[in-house]
Amino acid sequence: MVMEVLEREMVTLVDKMGNDLTVVNAARVSFSKESMWEVDEEALNKFVGNKPHESEFYVLTGKDKKLINYLAKHNHWTPFAHPQITLRIKAPISIRTQFFKHKQGFVENEISRRYVNDTPEWYHPNWRSAPDNAKQGSGDWLVYDKETDAHNIDSDYHFAVSGCIQTYERLIAEGVAPEQARFVLPQGCYTEWYWTGSLAAYARFYKQRIDPHAQWEIRQYAHAIGKIIAGLYPWSWEALTKEI
Repeated sequence: MVMEVLEREMVTLVDKMGNDLTVVNAARVSFSKESMWEVDEEALNKFVGNKPHESEFYVLTGKDKKLINYLAKHNHWTPFAHPQITLRIKAPISIRTQFFKHKQGFVENEISRRYVNDTPEWYHPNWRSAPDNAKQGSGDWLVYDKETDAHNIDSDYHFAVSGCIQTYERLIAEGVAPEQARFVLPQGCYTEWYWTGSLAAYARFYKQRIDPHAQWEIRQYAHAIGKIIAGLYPWSWEALTKEI
């Protein structure tokens, strides 16, 4: 599964472990109990044509759904820490920094420009105005005369970033070590990493980064990640994030 962010394919599901039933049984093991899937017989019987395996019609029992809601409501987070999700994410360096602030329950491995020296790609933003309150990060989308100011703003940004990348490539061509040549690269360049975390950790990330006070770019990533995880753990994700 691949999700587009910033009009490009930026978030890819690499792997996952566990499901909603994993959450249920991680909680029920305290009482030495274990739940099983229930088959949605009504949906199975309505299926026309060659019927798939009945596992495709597995659903949680009513009691198990109530349990997941209870766990989420009362912040019993450890059962949600057993399912794991691995994503491959591509983002501008400055946005990656915001991802990496989320440490508990996550591990990351990033492309290293000590070893990779291909031409970096870079982000072309749509500009926002400076905020009235510095804590807000940015204001509304910047309004300007597209015949004059837009050309100057975009041209200046393009000139600065492309100049840095050209310098980077000259340093590489002259034999400078990639681990030093990378110093010249700007924050707008893209990087990529593997990000593995628990369902609980991703829910914490989502709730913080979907907030209107979060930077617009990372909110787009949070939306995309939420769509991926909602398809993998539908009942748990709804319970963990329904107040959003």
